[in-house]
Amino acid sequence: MVKLSVLDQSPVRQDGDARQALEETIALAQATERLGYTRYWLAEHHGTVGFAGSSPEIMVTRVAAATRHIRVGSGGVMLSHYSPLKVAENFKLLENLYPGRIDLGIGRAPGSDGATAAALAYGSEVGIEYFPTKIADMVAFLADAPPATEPFKNVRATPAVADVPEVWLLGSSDQSAAYAAHFGLAYSFAHFIAPQVTAPVLKYYRDKFQPSDNLGAPRANAGVFVICADTQEEADYLAASRDLWRLRLNQGQHFPYAHPDEALAYDYSAQDRRVVEANRANRFAGTPESLRDQLTAFADAHGFEEMLVLTITHNFETRLRSYELLAEAFDLDRRDAAAE
Repeated sequence: MVKLSVLDQSPVRQDGDARQALEETIALAQATERLGYTRYWLAEHHGTVGFAGSSPEIMVTRVAAATRHIRVGSGGVMLSHYSPLKVAENFKLLENLYPGRIDLGIGRAPGSDGATAAALAYGSEVGIEYFPTKIADMVAFLADAPPATEPFKNVRATPAVADVPEVWLLGSSDQSAAYAAHFGLAYSFAHFIAPQVTAPVLKYYRDKFQPSDNLGAPRANAGVFVICADTQEEADYLAASRDLWRLRLNQGQHFPYAHPDEALAYDYSAQDRRVVEANRANRFAGTPESLRDQLTAFADAHGFEEMLVLTITHNFETRLRSYELLAEAFDLDRRDAAAE
C-alpha cells in the first residue's frame, strides 16, 4: 500500500477565524498521527483570509511539540522571499529540538499576490532569478559546507546537527522539476494545482535527476486533494465548497471556505460551470473503497510511493472523518494513544 501523509493549509471557514483554524491544525495533526499517517506538512500563504498559515516554521514547531512520532515539515517555505542562511538555521534548530522528525520543503511560488511578495522581500533587491543560487546556498548551509555564493564562503549555519533534515522541493511545473533534478533533491508534485501535467513533469524529473549527497536516486510524492465520506452523495455535497472556492480563486477572489449549501445555491453562469467542471480534475471525492482504488491506481500509474492528502471541508468534523475513513481504507498502522 502507498504511504499516506497530510498537507495542511490551515483553512479558515466562513463564519470562522484564523485562531480557530490554527487550533484545528493542532487537533488534526494529533489525530492523523494516531491514525498512522507518515508526515504532516504545513503550507505557507500570505495576503489571504482563506488560509491562516503564513509562517510554516512556527507551525512546524507547534505541531512537532504537540505530537511524538509523525514527521513534521514545511510544505513549503517559499525560499524566494528569504535568506537561505536563515531558513537553514531555522530547520537545523528544529532538527535539534525534534531529531529525526523534521522535513524542509521549499517552493519557488510566491504564495501571495505581487504586492505582498514585494513586501516580504522589502529591503532586498534579490529577485526570483536568484532562486537556483538560493537552493544551492541553503543546501550547503544545511550540510555545513561552503555555500555557492563567494562572499559567504566562510559563513556556517548554526546550530550544528547530527543529521540534516529531509529536503524536498515542491512544485507543479517542469521548472520546479528541473531544479529538483539538478540539485538532486526529492520532489513533491502538487497534483491539486496542475493535474494535467503530472506525467510529463514526473518523467522530466526522473530523466534529468542528478544524484547528490542528499539523495542517490529520484524520489517523488504527490499532493492530492481528497474528500472521503461514507457515501458518494455526501462526498459530492462536501466538495461543493471546494468547487466555489476554486472558482473564486480563478477570479482573483480569496475567500474563506463557504458552507456547501451556499455553494450549491450559488448562481453559476454557464462559463462558471465549465470552469468548475474543469477544476474537478484536481481533486478526488468519493467513498473509502472507491478512493482506495482511485488513489492506488493514480500512485501506481505515476510511480508514487507516498501521497500527501489535502482535505478541506467547511466543517472540521467532516474533515477529520475524511482522514479517518481514508486511513481505514488504506489499512494504516494506527498508534495506540494509551501506550504513548
